[in-house]
Amino acid sequence: MSTPVLLAIGVGGILLLLLLIVRFKVNAFLALLITSILVGLAAGIPLATIPATDDSPERLGIIPAIIAGMGGTLGSVAILVALGAMLGRIIELSGGASSLAGRFTKILGPRRVSGALTAAALVLAIPVFFDVGFIILVPIIYGFSHAAGLNPVKFGLPIAGIMLAVHVAVPPHPGVVGGAALLGADVGWLTLLGILIALPLGVISHFFSKWLNRRDFPMLASTREMFESFGGADAPVTTMTGTSTRTVAPPSAAMVLTLIITPLVMIGLGTTAATILPAGDPIRNVLGFIGAPIFALLVTVLLAGYFLGVRKGWSRAHLSEVFESALPPAAIVILVTGAGGAFARILTESGIGTALADTLLATGLPIMLLAFLVSLALRAAQGSATVAILTTAGLLSEAVVDGGFSPLQVVAITLAIAFGALGLSHVNDSGFWVVTRYLGLSVADGLRSWTVLTTVLGLAGFAGASVVWAVVSATG
Repeated sequence: MSTPVLLAIGVGGILLLLLLIVRFKVNAFLALLITSILVGLAAGIPLATIPATDDSPERLGIIPAIIAGMGGTLGSVAILVALGAMLGRIIELSGGASSLAGRFTKILGPRRVSGALTAAALVLAIPVFFDVGFIILVPIIYGFSHAAGLNPVKFGLPIAGIMLAVHVAVPPHPGVVGGAALLGADVGWLTLLGILIALPLGVISHFFSKWLNRRDFPMLASTREMFESFGGADAPVTTMTGTSTRTVAPPSAAMVLTLIITPLVMIGLGTTAATILPAGDPIRNVLGFIGAPIFALLVTVLLAGYFLGVRKGWSRAHLSEVFESALPPAAIVILVTGAGGAFARILTESGIGTALADTLLATGLPIMLLAFLVSLALRAAQGSATVAILTTAGLLSEAVVDGGFSPLQVVAITLAIAFGALGLSHVNDSGFWVVTRYLGLSVADGLRSWTVLTTVLGLAGFAGASVVWAVVSATG
């Protein structure tokens, strides 16, 4: 199929998805599945899987591609969302989130809370994947928002923005590390310069989000159900012990903060071990297991169950009910995120992303601009930032290796690719659905806020990478 036809199908598919969700109010999960099937049919994806031969690789059929896309996304997201929801729920019902929010609001003052949280998110995002870190921080976002009487998008939007910026540009995150390997970029310089550029991006995320939040975004009903359970900071908590009840004080802010930091520390240990210890080292293997996000969150949920529940007098039956009550509101986040992964897989299988990249490669643009635009286009076409970085690095690797660039110039090119993958997060990105569902944004409002924020941060990051390129080129 010709490139113009593939590009037209890609644009038409995204427009159809937006039309179904925004105009006709079709459930996002159903709209994503419907659009995935129609785009697959239009792009000529086979109805059934075609086995691999000596001349061609295996081609998945439409339904197998949807299943693979959803399964691949949910394999990494579903367990994390479920455990994160359980952790958030027990912190909510124990009074811990309100206690933490009230304590920090008194210390920092309501005007400084958003900036402090954004700065903390920048640091926490270095060792932790974007979706994991954001899900872990949701109880804090909700707690502070309730204490301040604000919509959670006021605090959550800048936090999510800077966490995604760090995720795409700072090692040890997989996309930028893989891109560095393909291009031969120095990971040490990449880490240093990535963090230096991320610092002003944190400031931009904070203030630009405030500008975006000058309007009030109505909260989705499914999100309001999760959000409204956060009560006042000093409210007593009624707990169940067998058949009797008693009123206890909420847990301390220090206890809640310790529980939230615990999985981040565990994940950080695993990441550090993977960076400094050789493959096969027993210590690396142990710390890698301890630092696996699923294990870290599971341990934290169990600790929260004991310290916030059992020690406060909750019965085992009541604790089980609390955990179970966390899952229904999280189900829509899980399903919509998985369907977003399915749509992204269909776009990849159709060849739409490759057609878009080939079109840009033929323009003869300067290497820095080409790196940014190809990555941005691939990000918009298929949704995954990691895939966009790795694909762009692969497409440009020969030109970079043969181009005679200095080590710092190669780092600048790698950063341009990374920040290209930051922009245009929209309906085919599973992260779009995680952020918008937890912050209570409709698809239209998510496009007006989250998509705009990621694109502005991507452009600002590219400007920072261009400064590095210009300085290095000028100094020889």
